[in-house]
Amino acid sequence: MSNLIVIVFDDAEQAGKVRDTLKSVEHEGRLRLDDSAVVVKDADGKIHVKNQMDRGVKIGAVTGGFLGLLLASVFFPVAGILIGAAAGGLIGKSAGLGVSKSFVKEVSESMTENSSALFVIIRDSDPDLALAALRPYEGKVLQTTLDPEDEETLRRALHNK
Repeated sequence: MSNLIVIVFDDAEQAGKVRDTLKSVEHEGRLRLDDSAVVVKDADGKIHVKNQMDRGVKIGAVTGGFLGLLLASVFFPVAGILIGAAAGGLIGKSAGLGVSKSFVKEVSESMTENSSALFVIIRDSDPDLALAALRPYEGKVLQTTLDPEDEETLRRALHNK
């Protein structure tokens, strides 16, 4: 089962650092990431999306393009139209992750200048491993598909160093 976690950070670099930490844990074989994307709002309020999927042609072919299409259609409307805005919605529905374009837009609009957000899809992994990796960082959980108990544990871990 896949779980989506969306966390916003007050620092423009923090989401990238957290993604790097999760990738390190994945390379150790302790966590499995299907996809991740970092959204940064710079000092001028401009949004930058950094999607990362290096699994090649795996199951991630469906979910791997999900964040890229969804984020592109929100932040780069012309590209979204060319790609087909509906494709992002269809992929999102097929992945069963409950993320809409309006939610992604809401995240970007709620971000302050010089902040970042991490969208990450974690598959078939022990939530405690993700929590251990995230514990050193402070952030605000905006959405997760974790069960309510694991979500509350994640929120506490991010707020209490």
